[in-house]
Amino acid sequence: MGKHAQFKSNREVVESLYALLARGDAAAVTALLAADLDWWFHGPRRCQYMRRLLTGEVRGAVAFRFAPARVAEVGGASGDGGWVVAEGWTGEHDYWVHAWCLRAGVITSFREYFNTSVTVRELGRPAKEDVVWAVWESQSPSPKSRSMPGLVLAI
Repeated sequence: MGKHAQFKSNREVVESLYALLARGDAAAVTALLAADLDWWFHGPRRCQYMRRLLTGEVRGAVAFRFAPARVAEVGGASGDGGWVVAEGWTGEHDYWVHAWCLRAGVITSFREYFNTSVTVRELGRPAKEDVVWAVWESQSPSPKSRSMPGLVLAI
C-alpha cells in the first residue's frame, strides 16, 4: 500500500496530519510528506499558515489551529493516488481549504486556499453537454454581504 500501511485510505493520512499538527509532532508530520512537496497558495500572503507550520517557521501557541470541519477523498483510487480536500473555519473571517495529493500513502502536493471558494473538477470525467462535473465544492459560511473569490482546481 505504500509508506504508511497503517492507514486504510488517503483520507486517514490527511486526518492524521491534522491530528499530528494539533499535537505539535513535527517528526511524524514530516514522515507523511514527500521531501519535494509541491505547494501552491491563494489568498492574502499573511495567511500562509499551513506553510509556516509545515516548514517549522511557527510553533506552539502562536501557530494557527486547523480543525477541519469537512474532509473528503476526491479523484483517484484510495491508497493508490488521489486527492483529499479539507475545509474549515476559524472565527468569522478565516475560511480555508486544503487540497492534498497523495501517491502511495505519501503527500506529494498541497494546495492552500484562504478566504477563497473552491470547486474541484476531475479531468477525464466525461461531461454531458454543458454540464461541468464538480467532485467537491466549498461550503463556506460566507455572509451574503461578504464576497469571496472562487477558483477551480482541476485534478
